[in-house]
Amino acid sequence: MSEEKIGNRGLVIIGAIIVQLCLGTIYAWTIFQTALTGGTYNWPSLNTQLPFAAGLASFALFMIFAGRWQDNVGPRKVATVGGILLGLGYILASLIDFLALDATMGTIYLIVTYGIVGGAGIGFAYVCPIAALVKWFPDKKGAITGIAVAGFGGGALIFLYIEEFLINTLSGGFVGMPFLYLGIIYLVGVVLGSQILVNPPEGWLPEGFTPPATTADASGEGAMPSEMIRTSSFWLLWLMFVFAATAGLMTLGNVKSAAGFVDPLVLDPLLQLGALIGGIMSIFNAIGRIVWGAVSDKHGRANTMALMFIILAAAMFGLAWVSSSTPTEGLWITITVFASLVGFCFGGNFALFPSATADFWGSKNVGKNYGVMFTAYGIAGITGALVAGPIVDATGSYFMAFVVTGVLALVAVILILVLRRMKTQ
Repeated sequence: MSEEKIGNRGLVIIGAIIVQLCLGTIYAWTIFQTALTGGTYNWPSLNTQLPFAAGLASFALFMIFAGRWQDNVGPRKVATVGGILLGLGYILASLIDFLALDATMGTIYLIVTYGIVGGAGIGFAYVCPIAALVKWFPDKKGAITGIAVAGFGGGALIFLYIEEFLINTLSGGFVGMPFLYLGIIYLVGVVLGSQILVNPPEGWLPEGFTPPATTADASGEGAMPSEMIRTSSFWLLWLMFVFAATAGLMTLGNVKSAAGFVDPLVLDPLLQLGALIGGIMSIFNAIGRIVWGAVSDKHGRANTMALMFIILAAAMFGLAWVSSSTPTEGLWITITVFASLVGFCFGGNFALFPSATADFWGSKNVGKNYGVMFTAYGIAGITGALVAGPIVDATGSYFMAFVVTGVLALVAVILILVLRRMKTQ
């Protein structure tokens, strides 16, 4: 039976969440980053940032091809390929302990395996649940996109604790074996979840739903990426995505290390406070995807984005303030509060930007179009690493890194106000 003839959209949600839970592992990098910075490895901070940045860049780059491919062949095949690549990247990365004593060689190896191969797997699989569910739920694009990608944030929560256990308890601080175990889990999980991702029949709409007129400034429901990128709306949204995602990714990738700078309790492996901070942040990341998506369906994408960016900026400046404090036991609680706000707003990006892409340029080619929009995320992965690594290595503090990303969030506020003014003229 052709997958387009299968009509259980509730089942598609289940498949989407299974896939996204596994893909969310990339946000749990902070545990690996901390292990590589200290202990047996003792890598410079910048070296530990680069595999994460490469993974994010590869994720975004390959999502362009995945979006085009899945629009042609459906989500199942493309997401399956993604699961295979993700698992393979982690399994290959498990050989890192043979190279890790040389920080340069180890970094290059993780960039290729964890970063490029594993990131490509995430890129191929990530767009498939979003594109399928936007087509199944055109009446609730914001909310359903939020639910679909909530699994991505929730996956980080689960795998933060799994990684903490594997690295600190099971392998005595080494990262090779944890990479192997995780690779097998992701290979099986994504491939199985992909088998129930399907598209609705061509032209299908929920009973009683009449699509609103598109707000596109290209060619309406059928806009292609080549048309989309020639509009000023695209570039404004793209820059907002870069600035907001840079703030979130820099925090996600470094929150445990940043907390360790100001609170010695975070460095105690028995307490596992790093996993707790990252886990709480991931919970808010997942909640934010659902809440901001639902709010935007009611109050509009632009109004919701403006509010979200303001809260994000305030949280980044709050983290800067804490980072300048004298190291004191208990400061991890304050960092967790601000980090949770960052996670809450960061998660909203992944409900609002695909929904806005569908609003502006239609749902027909949303896989292709959002793949192009998502290149902003790849750029943000690189800028986040460049903000954190060199600044921390040079100053011994995360203060200026958080200030810079807070300013970027404020710039995003200005850009959404410009876009809103353009659309109302």
